[in-house]
Amino acid sequence: MCPKTTSETITGKSVLALAVMSIIWGYNWVVMKEGLRFCDPFVFAAVRIIPAAIILFAILLRTRENWRPRQVKWTVLLGFLSTTLGSGLPLWALAGGYAGKTAVLLYTMPFWVILLAWPILGERIRGLEWLAVILAFAGLALIVAIDAVGANPWPSILAVIAGISWAGSAIITRIMRRGPEFDVLSVTTWQMIYGMGPLIIISLLAPSPPIQWTPVFIAALLYNIILVVVVAFLLWFYILDRLQAGMATMGTLVTPVLALIFARIQLGEIPSSRETLGIISILSGIGLLGAIAFRRSRRAEK
Repeated sequence: MCPKTTSETITGKSVLALAVMSIIWGYNWVVMKEGLRFCDPFVFAAVRIIPAAIILFAILLRTRENWRPRQVKWTVLLGFLSTTLGSGLPLWALAGGYAGKTAVLLYTMPFWVILLAWPILGERIRGLEWLAVILAFAGLALIVAIDAVGANPWPSILAVIAGISWAGSAIITRIMRRGPEFDVLSVTTWQMIYGMGPLIIISLLAPSPPIQWTPVFIAALLYNIILVVVVAFLLWFYILDRLQAGMATMGTLVTPVLALIFARIQLGEIPSSRETLGIISILSGIGLLGAIAFRRSRRAEK
C-alpha cells in the first residue's frame, strides 16, 4: 500500500474541519434564537465578537513574530463582509424569523459564490452547476414568496443578503490567498477586529433594551464566543486556505439540515408545505454542488 501524500492528508483534515464546523454552526441557530430572547441582535453580535477578537489577538501575539496586519485593504473589506454583515444580519434576521429557515437561506452562500466567482475569478458556471443554481433560486422563490404575502418578509430578505455577504468574503479570501503574505490566523484575527468596529457603533447608537444576564443568555454567549466565533471561524478560514471555494461548500449541506433538525426538536419549528418544498429545493442544490465538487477533487487526485 502506498503511503498517503501530503495533499491527501490535508484533504482529510479539511473534511474533518468541515464536519466539526457544521455541527457547531448547525446547533448555534437554536442557541442564538434562545439568546435573542434576552438581548438585541446587534448588541448580541457585538458582545460575542469583542471577547473573541481579544482571544484571537492574544493567540496571534503568542504564536506569530509578525503579528501586524497584512493586506490591510483586503482585510478591512473582508472584515466588513464576514464580521459586520456576516454576524449582524443573520442575528437581525433570526430575531424576527425561524431558526431553521433562516439557516437555510443564509446557506444559499454556495450559489452566490458560484455567481460571484464567474466575473471576479473567471470560474465559469458549467454543466450541472446550472441545475444547482436553478434549484436554489426555485427554493428561494418559494420561501420568499410565502413570506411576501405575510406580515414580515424582512427576516428572509436579510438572511439572503447575509448569504451574499458571506459568499463575498469567500471570494475575497480566495484573492488574498494568492499573495505570499497570507496567513490564516492573522487574517481571521484582523478581519474580526476591523469588522467589529461598525457592530459596536450600531449597538451603541441603535435604541435597544438592556441585556438580561440570565443563565441561558450567558450560556449562549459563551457558546458563541468560544465555539462559533473563535473555533469555527478558524476552521472556516483554514478550510478556505486548503480547499477551493467550490469544494469548501460541501460542508454547508450538513449545517442547515442540522439547524432544521435542532430547531424542530428544541424550538418546535414546523415549516409550512411551501416552505418545506423551498427548503428541499435549496438543500438539493447544495447537495448537487457538493457532489460536483467531490467528483472534481477525485479527478484531480488521479
